[in-house]
Amino acid sequence: MEEAKRNKFPLSKGAALFVAMLASSISHGDLFDSGKVLATGGVSMIDGAGGGGITPWATITGYATKEGINGDLHYTYAPLANYTLHSVGAAVGFWDRFELSYTSSSLTTGSTFDTLGLVFDTVGGLTDSVAGLPISTGIEPFNTTIDMETIGAKVRVFGEAIYDSDNLFPQVAIGAFYKKNKNDDLLRTLKADKTKDWEAYISATKIFFPINTLINITARYTAANQTGLVGFGGPGGSDKEIRPEISLAYLLRKDTVIGVEWAKHGDNLEGESVEVAGLDLTALQPTLDTLGLSALSGTLTQHESDWYDIFVAFFPNKNLSITMAYAMLGNITITPDQHGFYMSLQASF
Repeated sequence: MEEAKRNKFPLSKGAALFVAMLASSISHGDLFDSGKVLATGGVSMIDGAGGGGITPWATITGYATKEGINGDLHYTYAPLANYTLHSVGAAVGFWDRFELSYTSSSLTTGSTFDTLGLVFDTVGGLTDSVAGLPISTGIEPFNTTIDMETIGAKVRVFGEAIYDSDNLFPQVAIGAFYKKNKNDDLLRTLKADKTKDWEAYISATKIFFPINTLINITARYTAANQTGLVGFGGPGGSDKEIRPEISLAYLLRKDTVIGVEWAKHGDNLEGESVEVAGLDLTALQPTLDTLGLSALSGTLTQHESDWYDIFVAFFPNKNLSITMAYAMLGNITITPDQHGFYMSLQASF
């Protein structure tokens, strides 16, 4: 137990220390650079990479040109109907060529998850049929929390999204994320195959200044469920697939950008029930009826929807951006109709 405690957060501590060292090293001296045009650094997506709100772009975070280094601190808050997401992190862009990022996300559940937690507490005595040991579902009566850490890297391969606006050739970058989810018990209950995994992507971004429009297309190679917040893969394994993502943004004025995004999601857990020790929880129907919770049984089957958002990003200066969006996330595990506003703040240096 003591060893587990000592090794619980090596990823977060190491990543945070590394980013802090980078930030310290670039906060002074000649390496600091913010020469790119206002708003062309994009904002920070929920995974921490530079881009839109839910999809990475080929642009490198910050305002650094090929002459220096620039970075950011970012925070996202998304209060949905039954969940609340907090995401905080940092990213650094090197010579407009390479990017490193780290983000810690916390998803607090409510409503349906709270009710399930109360049912488990009321039923009580759930034990493994073989070992006879108590079973932890990872679902609490109140405030079940899903925590995930994400480390990202991106490199611009070729092209210039900003200054070669006269041609149709886009800027292309490849990137990757390593994600680790901390609620192992809950992910087993939801039938996810893995609690940690990597994903890769390729993005093509072009800014057409004559019409003040940005177009980004990303192909992400992943097995993530809800971007990894509820694990990776399902009962059939965790084979990765290519999922497309698209962003369209329009420069309304030099400091304001409006746009839309779409990200394809998977179906690893589609139609799967919540499960405890091999027991399909739809078998709890009689118990739910007895407790007056018959309406809950219809939400025990999991579904996952594609994600959409409509956003407005305001850049008062190169040191700050404020993004407001309406997110349409649809079904998240056993809870439908997860739509709501979100806000993201980014401080660049």
